[in-house]
Amino acid sequence: MITIGIVDDHSLIISGLAHMLSDQPDCPILFTAGNGKQLVAELERQLPDVLLLDIELPDSNGIELCAEILKKYPALPIIALTNHDEVVYVRKMIRSGAKGYLLKGTDKQNLLNAIQAVYNGQQFLDRQIEQAILQQAISGKRPSTIIKLTKRENEILALIANEYSNQEIADKLFLSVRTVESHRHSLNQKLNIKNPAGLVKEAYLRGLI
Repeated sequence: MITIGIVDDHSLIISGLAHMLSDQPDCPILFTAGNGKQLVAELERQLPDVLLLDIELPDSNGIELCAEILKKYPALPIIALTNHDEVVYVRKMIRSGAKGYLLKGTDKQNLLNAIQAVYNGQQFLDRQIEQAILQQAISGKRPSTIIKLTKRENEILALIANEYSNQEIADKLFLSVRTVESHRHSLNQKLNIKNPAGLVKEAYLRGLI
């Protein structure tokens, strides 16, 4: 028997998953939760064998929540359940400790395969996600290179991605424009690019934003 916990803020998704598992007596649903706070409370009472976790919750970032949960319950297998099929989200969830990644449009057999795989200590990726990762590799994108940014560089990079000017960044972070320009130059050097558009694109491909 593999008990299941489901975390999603959409009742239709929970109902759909419950329906998929309704004729599977070996996979009973232990609890459902609509947000991160409810999940934390449920986990304090009872641990499922496998947790299905939505990435976008009304009170939590599922990626960060995944990492936080696994600090306290490191043996809990977590499957990300989301509409996001972008490879950058997959990488972030796997880095946070998730053992599986499923799209919400998955079918029953795929769901059961994922549950069984992570319960047995294996990783499981939705086939569509596997194809996206393969396509990314074929297209020559570079997600595997590790780039270390300082906290300030991460802050400035996020603002650049949101189309802030150097002056606006300086005002927001209480820095001089020259300091902002220096950090931008450092970002350009680390990511080996030469213009703002290239900076944002490269940072996205590497999962930095």
